[in-house]
Amino acid sequence: MSIEQQISNIKNEILDKADLIAVSKTRTIKEIKEAYNYGQLKFGENRVQEIVDKQSKLPDDIEWHMIGHLQKNKVKYIARFINLIHSLDRISLAKEIDKQAKKEERIINCLIQIKISKEDSKFGLKIEDFRHFYKSLGTYENINIIGLMGMATFTNDIELIDKEFKMIKRIYDEMASIDPKFKVLSIGMSDDYNIALKNGSNMIRIGSKIFGKRNY
Repeated sequence: MSIEQQISNIKNEILDKADLIAVSKTRTIKEIKEAYNYGQLKFGENRVQEIVDKQSKLPDDIEWHMIGHLQKNKVKYIARFINLIHSLDRISLAKEIDKQAKKEERIINCLIQIKISKEDSKFGLKIEDFRHFYKSLGTYENINIIGLMGMATFTNDIELIDKEFKMIKRIYDEMASIDPKFKVLSIGMSDDYNIALKNGSNMIRIGSKIFGKRNY
């Protein structure tokens, strides 16, 4: 099935419930252009070098999302153009994003990444540390916190995935009730986005479901 058909099928599923972020890491310029030509304008990457290279070669109206773990010494390379950073999870990173955003005379939108999975390979802020962390961000004028991101356990256990998504949804609902800027709940990927949508996700990050399985 073509990239165009896959995007069409997913958009028919999600309707107006969620924004679709096409995860284009490791994908070629040609593949991204095929998705772009069909009207997909939002793409997610997890490596700074890759996103910088692609941004320089693709149309200016593409909206780039940094969805992977971000090292603070790499922020300067994306501060000029990044639309949304999904993976803010520590003060040192917040400080650097704020610093680089000021240099570019921008305010950078960010999501706080919450660790809802017990997998060691997953990054994110511990749930019990969230409120203190959120309050600590109040001094950074060039960062705009607009919601939360989370990654569920990679498993076939639907009940566990559902439980993890419910945990972050509770925090999101609480924050949205007190902070009008909280508009984005970024949960759900190719294998679990249907569960995420049932739990109120309004942004899903889909890679293999659009572009096919990666060989590397």
